[in-house]
Amino acid sequence: MRRYLRVVVLCLACGFCSLLYAFSQLAVSLEEGAGGVGGKPQAAAASWLGGDGRGAGRGVGSSGSAAHHGRSDRYGVKMQPIERVHLAVVACGERLEETVTMLKSALIFSIKPLQFHIFAEDQLHDSFKGILDSWSFLQTFNYSLYPITFPSENAAEWKKLFKPCASQRLFLPLILKEVDSLLYVDTDILFLRPVDDIWSLLKKFNSTQIAAMAPEHEEPRIGWYNRFARHPYYGKTGVNSGVMLMNMTRMRRKYFKNDMTTVRLRWGDILMPLLKKYKLNITWGDQDLLNIIFFHNPESLFVFPCQWNYRPDHCIYGSNCQEAEEEGIFILHGNRGVYHDDKQPAFRAIYEALRNCSFEDDSIHSLLKPLELELQKTVHTYCGKIYKIFIKQLTKSIQDRYDRPPKER
Repeated sequence: MRRYLRVVVLCLACGFCSLLYAFSQLAVSLEEGAGGVGGKPQAAAASWLGGDGRGAGRGVGSSGSAAHHGRSDRYGVKMQPIERVHLAVVACGERLEETVTMLKSALIFSIKPLQFHIFAEDQLHDSFKGILDSWSFLQTFNYSLYPITFPSENAAEWKKLFKPCASQRLFLPLILKEVDSLLYVDTDILFLRPVDDIWSLLKKFNSTQIAAMAPEHEEPRIGWYNRFARHPYYGKTGVNSGVMLMNMTRMRRKYFKNDMTTVRLRWGDILMPLLKKYKLNITWGDQDLLNIIFFHNPESLFVFPCQWNYRPDHCIYGSNCQEAEEEGIFILHGNRGVYHDDKQPAFRAIYEALRNCSFEDDSIHSLLKPLELELQKTVHTYCGKIYKIFIKQLTKSIQDRYDRPPKER
């Protein structure tokens, strides 16, 4: 009888230890899946394949593509993948500080883990690494650094199109082959609400839509495309590509209608023929090419309101973004260099406030009052007269993210 009891006790003890081990492994896996720091990134090189110019080696980053696949622990228990928001930016020349400020604004408010895909000139890589590695304590992001690469046959032509390196964005679906969806933004973007919110618009795409952008203008009387363009463009006033949400899986699969051939072409096949046909007629480079593509394929574009891509054009001649007037600005786009000159001081005030802000809760909390005082000094401008829309959503984002106890965030 005693021998039988010993066997039972031994079995129970072994079972208990097995359960403890299983739970410990589960905890470790969840902690790894939460994806933390951006440390130890690898510079990824895209190698364009010969022939049709479509191929691109994928960028290998610190998180790779693990966020897209479920995992199993050693006991075969299926674990849910941690969804990451993939954010891409292209930085060349003197855009390091501007890009870092954009990334900071994304991190301050975002809820889901972020995966940054940073395409930059080689001389900027060490600076990016130093800054992003110093943010590793946040444990809310990973990053991958990539060189600027274009198809070798026409690399020089692509690089000089519009601003240096700007056309790199056209090739993201071909380089980031294992990334399903991506939010591309220009360096002069500032997030005033969580990136998660624009990412959620992917779920609103219908079955034919592959990308989302905002109109270039709300008011046709001051529109550029409808007054000056010498090429096809989307809708009444064109679209602005400074904030572009993409389902890249669909982009890679789609065959696009075009005005060059009766045959529909894939993304990797349509770009160079478009450039050859329209290079003497386009002014805004890659944005013009996107307008031409979506002119012929309007069913493929989801158009989001101007508050998701708010630019000086929305206020320099008087307010013309009604959604921003009602709900505030969600994403601020300081194009035309307005963060760095005195032409639009309201834009510059927002930029400097976020640039100088640290990640500590107290610093973020104390951002609003000094910022409002600075904005009140800008009321001599059209944009400054409506300065409250610049901080309306920002105030809400700070309250939602930082006024709750830490455990509830």
